[in-house]
Amino acid sequence: MQKIAIITAGGSGSRMGSPIPKQFLLLNQKPLLWYTISAFLEAFQDISIILVLPQDYMTAGAELVNELQITDQTTLVVGGSTRYHSVQNGIQQIKNPSVVFVHDGVRCLVTPNLIKRCFEQTIEKGSAIPAVTCTDSVRILNNDSHKAINRDQVKIIQTPQTFLSAILIPAFNQPYQEFFTDEATVVESLGQSVHLIEGEYNNLKVTRPADLLLANAILEERNK
Repeated sequence: MQKIAIITAGGSGSRMGSPIPKQFLLLNQKPLLWYTISAFLEAFQDISIILVLPQDYMTAGAELVNELQITDQTTLVVGGSTRYHSVQNGIQQIKNPSVVFVHDGVRCLVTPNLIKRCFEQTIEKGSAIPAVTCTDSVRILNNDSHKAINRDQVKIIQTPQTFLSAILIPAFNQPYQEFFTDEATVVESLGQSVHLIEGEYNNLKVTRPADLLLANAILEERNK
C-alpha cells in the first residue's frame, strides 16, 4: 500500500517572535523542516511527501525539496486558513489507497521508529494517534470552580496522526467545525473510532524560542 506523508508547514512564526515561519528556522544549520522530512525518508524510502506551505514560501520549499533530492516524490501545496483546511488541501492530492501520515512540520525530532510503528498499527487497526501520558498536575475548570483530575488519565496528543486513506478522505469531506483541532477529532466526528499509540516525549512541537533551544540540545545528544 502506498505511503504518503502530509507535512503541514503552513503556519507563521508569530509565537516564535520570528520574521520567518518557524519551520524554516535553522537548527544546526538546517531548517526544522529538513529534519522532519528526513525522518520520514529514513523510515520509508518509497514514501511520497505532500508538503503544505505558506504561499510566500513555496520557492523556499522547492529549494529544500531539491536539496533533499526528492523532487520526484514530493508535491508542494499551499496551506489554508486553518489546520483543517491545510490538511484538506493536502488530502486532495491523494489518488490511490494509502496509509497517510499527517505530521506537524515543526515536530522535527520525530523518529523513524515512531513513524514505522504508526504505519504498522494503521495497517492493523486503521489508525495510529501518538500520545504520551501527562506529567504535570492537571485541573479542570467548571465556571468559577476547578478540581484536580488524575493526570495518568490525561494523554498529550502528538503527530504523525496516521490513517488509512479510506478513513481519512471521507472525514475531510465534511464542512469545517471549530472543534476540529486535529485529524483525530475530524475522523471521530463521523463516528469512527481512533486508536492511540505510545508517542515519544522528545517528539516536541517547536513553537517558542525555548523549544528551539531544547530541540537543539536533544539533537546534539542524539549525534554524540
